[in-house]
Amino acid sequence: MVFDIRKVKCKVGIEDSQGKLRLRLPREAVGDKSKRYISTGLDSTTENYKRVQQVAYTIEEKLLSGELTSEVLQSLTNFKPKLLVLPTPPKLTPVELWQLYSEHKRSQVAQTTFIKEYQKKFANHIKKLPSNALENGAATRDFLLKTTTADTTKRVLMRLNAACEWAVETKLLTTNSFEGMAKDIKLNKHYQENINPFTLEEREAILKAFEQAPKHKHYYNFVRFLFLTGCRLGEAIALQWKHINKDCSIVTFAESYDSQLGIRKDTKTHKVRRFPCNAALRELLLSIKPAEAAPDDVVFPSPTGKPIDSNNFTHQVWKGYSRKDRKQYKGLVTQLVEQGLVESYRPPYNTRHTFITMCIEAGMTAPQVAKLVGNSPEVILKHYCGSTLKFDVPVV
Repeated sequence: MVFDIRKVKCKVGIEDSQGKLRLRLPREAVGDKSKRYISTGLDSTTENYKRVQQVAYTIEEKLLSGELTSEVLQSLTNFKPKLLVLPTPPKLTPVELWQLYSEHKRSQVAQTTFIKEYQKKFANHIKKLPSNALENGAATRDFLLKTTTADTTKRVLMRLNAACEWAVETKLLTTNSFEGMAKDIKLNKHYQENINPFTLEEREAILKAFEQAPKHKHYYNFVRFLFLTGCRLGEAIALQWKHINKDCSIVTFAESYDSQLGIRKDTKTHKVRRFPCNAALRELLLSIKPAEAAPDDVVFPSPTGKPIDSNNFTHQVWKGYSRKDRKQYKGLVTQLVEQGLVESYRPPYNTRHTFITMCIEAGMTAPQVAKLVGNSPEVILKHYCGSTLKFDVPVV
């Protein structure tokens, strides 16, 4: 029987029946109410709904064109799963998956982490992957190892594994080909070399250089504060006078400042810590505190009065840089290395390593140091205690 299109309503509905999706055919097209439904056998998910919607549109078009007869519709309802051919959903590309996963993680991570890692750092690596990278984890691993470092490969694989695990849970993918793959990437244990604190003599040479440098003496108190507290660079830059009590005996590290994005955020560990000031630190803070210090004024502003830009400080003041015309400017620490007053170049972050190391060598316990600098005792024990303590084996 061919339908009279003028009398038939061609809307095909989609329903959730006990957690499964089914199609509802127009009553006029089928006649028998009991024959109106085509079960798909698919779970009621957003992705499956999209697939079934395509089938509904196809049936509607064929009803309007007269291609579907009552006999064909009857066979569809009698042999539901066998004759209902659903279109295969398009395969996700790595970029599409990462965009979806990033949006999923947006509310769960810090704004700076979302922008720097999810939208830039890892997104840039994933853009370079082949379009079929999600289907063959081993080939993707080999591709990464050929085009980047083992460390970066391991990090990208860890992120891809997390993204695919989420995609499988949400029915966007059927399998995760990156499961357990990152742990097989072996890295050289170079972290201990990066600790490399400044010696007491090197620390004093750096402070003296800043104090006497006509162009950069403005940063002397900032660098001294880093050495005296072991705080992270962003924590020192974010510090405001409201974070220091009236007599400058307690500093509260509650925020960090991201110079690249110009964003204030909480500390790396998301915890506020109170730092008791010794005599030297208290004297420093009292000496620089303005008579009318506003609570929101930064303690260590740049020469222009704005928050210090960590990147500019590192590359223009501490280390130095090369210009496009190949002219080089050597930063203060680079100059000290050439003068033999500092053994080797180390970044500003090593002021933190220096403070932690000196605290341990002075006899403080790992939990005490961890509380001061905002680390866990396990990190202090693993990365500092084994390499910084110097002692002779006792005679037994």
